[in-house]
Amino acid sequence: MKIKCVFLLLLLSAFHCQGQENEQEQPSEQDRPYPWLDDMHKNIAQSVQDTAIWFDDFFFLDGVMHQEVAQAEARIRLGWEPRSRELNQFQNRFRVRVRLPNLKNRLDVVLSDYDDETDLGNERLGRDESFGDKDRINLALRWRSRPNSGFSHRIGLGRGLQTFVKSRYRNHFSMTADALLRIEGSIYYYSDDGFGSHFSTKFDYSANADTLYRFDNNFYYRDRTKDWLWRHSWQSLHQFDRKTAIISGYYIEGLSRPNYQLNEHYVSMRWRQNALREWLFYEVEPFILWRRDEHFSPSYGLALRVEGFFGHT
Repeated sequence: MKIKCVFLLLLLSAFHCQGQENEQEQPSEQDRPYPWLDDMHKNIAQSVQDTAIWFDDFFFLDGVMHQEVAQAEARIRLGWEPRSRELNQFQNRFRVRVRLPNLKNRLDVVLSDYDDETDLGNERLGRDESFGDKDRINLALRWRSRPNSGFSHRIGLGRGLQTFVKSRYRNHFSMTADALLRIEGSIYYYSDDGFGSHFSTKFDYSANADTLYRFDNNFYYRDRTKDWLWRHSWQSLHQFDRKTAIISGYYIEGLSRPNYQLNEHYVSMRWRQNALREWLFYEVEPFILWRRDEHFSPSYGLALRVEGFFGHT
């Protein structure tokens, strides 16, 4: 309940101050409204940074003090996504990553409560727990042969404290000056769920400096259920200024068994705004959702989210 109250307070504060920011000059740090936001950010960021230094000291092996200081970054999102037939739907997410210079930045520690195959800013609404969205806490060590390598490997705990190993490859190709193709492939093994794999392609086209069109395709093979889960989306991203953007999209999802069929689809328009502080964002997203288990009857909703970035970002 306390988290929900803080979420609503942050959202209302953002709306209240947005108009004031447009009408007057940016106040000095001492005169900024809601000073408790700065105290909260400082405390969380310091805790994240202390954790990064502790991890880096743990791997201090060669007896040589490195010039670079360990860094950590955290991303926390609080969301309320009510819709018709499902009003009490909250979705809170976090992710913490620690970079370790004592291991030449080849090893990261990653803690999150969602699979990073799904972008945090593009999560599907109206989630179905049969798709394995419960117990998503992940704690893993990620290793790369060099900091900018497209290959990475993980070992850790996830999906209800299952041990897992995972290898992933990511790369991008510039097709033209305005078109970019991103590809990703991974294979992993969970101690209970068995083998799985993920393949995705993402095509971006920049119509101009402010507008981007995106076509995203994802395929997941799940050994536990012997099927493929597929997701496709078409999005338009428009940035009004450096603080305001709108993302419109159409999203579909389905399974390969008992046949290749659509399970749900939805349309949405997400307004994203940076307000109050440079590390704080809020989103308002009206949407319409159709699901097979609801006989594809339209469900109308409005997602409200607050997102904060802490530490070294």
